[in-house]
Amino acid sequence: MDATTVTVIGVLGSALVTGLAAMYASRIAGRSQREGNAVTGFNSLTDQLQEERKELRADVAQLRLELATSRAEETRLKLLVQQLGGTP
Repeated sequence: MDATTVTVIGVLGSALVTGLAAMYASRIAGRSQREGNAVTGFNSLTDQLQEERKELRADVAQLRLELATSRAEETRLKLLVQQLGGTP
């Protein structure tokens, strides 16, 4: 083999190795991006759930207050009925 043939084979081999390396790097980058998107999505979902939980806790506290108020009013009215001579 002469020098030109060896040079061409070397260039083709280098191109092949470079192409394979680029494909491998692309696969790794794609996987990393998918994993990053999954983590970002999970964090976003977690934040949303925490916000909803906070709102629900506030709603439950409000409903408990309303229930306690209603029960106190019921007790007051029963006492008033008894004082007026009736039976609740």
